[in-house]
Amino acid sequence: MSAVAFFYFSSYKQKGDDQTDSGGINFLSEFFPFGKSATTTPPSVESPVDVSGYIPPIAEEASINKLRKVSNMQIAGFGVFMKERFKDVPIMTPAPVTENIAEMPVAAKTPKPTSPPTEFATALRYVEKLNGNIYQTFADKIDERKITATLIPQVHEAYFGNKGESVIVRYLKNDAKTIETFVGSLPKEILGGDILEDNQIVGSFLPENISDLSLSPDTLKIFYLFNIGNSAIGVTSGYLGDKKNQIFSSPFTEWLSLWPNNKMITLTTKPSSDVLGYMYAINPNQKNFTKILSNIKGLTTLTSPSGKLVLYSDNNLSLKIYNTETKESASVGIKTMPEKCVWNNISAVIYCAVPKFIGRGDYPDSWYQGEVSFNDEIWKIDALNGNAAFIADPSSLPDGEDVDGIKLSIDDNENYLFFMNKIDSYLWELSLK
Repeated sequence: MSAVAFFYFSSYKQKGDDQTDSGGINFLSEFFPFGKSATTTPPSVESPVDVSGYIPPIAEEASINKLRKVSNMQIAGFGVFMKERFKDVPIMTPAPVTENIAEMPVAAKTPKPTSPPTEFATALRYVEKLNGNIYQTFADKIDERKITATLIPQVHEAYFGNKGESVIVRYLKNDAKTIETFVGSLPKEILGGDILEDNQIVGSFLPENISDLSLSPDTLKIFYLFNIGNSAIGVTSGYLGDKKNQIFSSPFTEWLSLWPNNKMITLTTKPSSDVLGYMYAINPNQKNFTKILSNIKGLTTLTSPSGKLVLYSDNNLSLKIYNTETKESASVGIKTMPEKCVWNNISAVIYCAVPKFIGRGDYPDSWYQGEVSFNDEIWKIDALNGNAAFIADPSSLPDGEDVDGIKLSIDDNENYLFFMNKIDSYLWELSLK
């Protein structure tokens, strides 16, 4: 039962720099059906295939001024939205006055006041993993500013709803067994006003031990799963946890959800390398249940906004696109996982973090459990013809580092690609202009 709360933590135990092992993926590792034996011989997996024949340019040409780290701290999650701001107007030197001001009419002497011009720009908000503080910045002008002081120690996951004006934070209670999910509204900002750092968040709790959660495309609704007895229950609600409506119930309890459009919520069985996976779709308005994919070991999926195409991979991390209308699959020709990809808004282009090399392991188990990390490049895939092209390599920057990209997201205008590094939980951005 949801309880309204004034959510404030005044003290917490601070960890050192070795806290990176508490990343968002591993947070829910206990809910994945990994029943692997330690004596199992892991399969050999090949490196990704460059299907485009494209030779990447040198690092300076390909990446300079395009790819950069955004956050100065480890984060639990982020949101992308459009935010109004004042335009930068160049200061003009006034022209010399050639007429006698004393002889001019009064109306001509006093200029009429005008409002400063404004514009809407891509902005980011993200939650600091260590203490739950929320920061924001613009994508084109990195100027990290703290906007709340509500302390939530060791946040593992965070989402932003209502176009960046609400936040969902997930963390473990002191017993280290109970998952808490809190939803709250962020303080309103006044255009041109000072940004206050001591704002607090007021909100409510969702049921304990929610196993999975996803937001609607407009970020105004939530779909979440939790278990009652031996059954999984699926509920939709408003972005603050109100207006609850149960739309799903199943005796099988291991699901991953995605809400690609208003008429579809997808449910995929939690993957394991030797377990056959299944994917279904629910219409949240009609509550019907339709099978999409089945009998694929290690199945992970990412449905396009149109709902007509499904990006999926198997236990060999072979990436494919399934057409729900023709019932046919086509290989993309590269190896990665849908969790490391994002569709653009018109379901025509996919951006992916693609490992340079995939070593031996039981996939996707080894990656979920943190036994394996990848060193990724960023690729762009044309979903219509399957062509793939290299975009950027974070490790080739002057201060380059290995990036294992997760939680990819693009802005509405497709000017920027954002992602988190699973290795250290820092936020990155790539200019697509």
